[in-house]
Amino acid sequence: MAASGSPATPDAEGDWAAPYRVDLRAVLGSFTRGRTDPAIRLGSDGTAWRAARTPAGIGSLRLAATAERVHAQAWGPGAGWLVASVPRLLGFADDPAGFPADALPPALVPTWRRVADRWRTPSSGLVMEALLVAILEQKVTGVQSRRAWAALLSSRGVPAPGPAPAGMLGLPPAEEIRRVPSWEWHRWGVGPHQSATIMRVAAVAGRIEECASLPLADARRRLGSITGVGPWTVAEVSQRALGDADAVSFGDYHLAHHVVFAFTGRMDGADEDMAALLAPFDGHRYRVQRIVELSGVSRPARGPRMTIADHRRI
Repeated sequence: MAASGSPATPDAEGDWAAPYRVDLRAVLGSFTRGRTDPAIRLGSDGTAWRAARTPAGIGSLRLAATAERVHAQAWGPGAGWLVASVPRLLGFADDPAGFPADALPPALVPTWRRVADRWRTPSSGLVMEALLVAILEQKVTGVQSRRAWAALLSSRGVPAPGPAPAGMLGLPPAEEIRRVPSWEWHRWGVGPHQSATIMRVAAVAGRIEECASLPLADARRRLGSITGVGPWTVAEVSQRALGDADAVSFGDYHLAHHVVFAFTGRMDGADEDMAALLAPFDGHRYRVQRIVELSGVSRPARGPRMTIADHRRI
């Protein structure tokens, strides 16, 4: 660990000899909410920056991956926690052994070959962050949710410590989120059901963060016991914060269409069809979901796009 000094001197630093060649863009891409996400930057040079609120406080994390190692540098009160969490964040706890790759359809085989030794299911350990993002994405378009996430951080977020790229912001503490008035959520385009759920979650933030240390089944039950947090939201949190390689986003507006199309070429996939197709991959179903996402294979668009509801006009 390095001692504090100039702003460019990390407050914590370390190397991780990863057992696989880490593709930072593939592993951390599921955390990114648009190219201008204030909390994360994925560089084309193999580096990544992340601003996050940890149990020890706000922190900035810079990662650089090579074939032999991942080098981590961090700044701020949460620096030590962030550096220590790097292996878990990048999927060290995920075990792809037993994944039946031979059951994948031909359309997905090239992607699996490309990422098999470069991607693992991440586990940030930051449950509150993942839950807030998922709630903002409930039953809205990607455009809406990205705007709302950026608005929350721009208005209430904490500047990323150290030499992080300009404009990077970390999540505010739960007590600050609880102080956001209803009219401000409304102005950010967040619906009343979403904002009410966020208020309930923020009121029990400590219990939410405890989920990172619970057995996975217990963590999922605790999350699902909160009014407004359903199976889709629990799955989204499990994929990013809890390292659940089997968490499928059932109830997603697009996912079943894309999975069914990738496996069968059919245009009319539903959750029931997706569940049947993913059954042979039990224990690894999210792994298949992520392969579909990384492949770019998707059902051709047809009909009108989902309408962007403007809650600010209600």
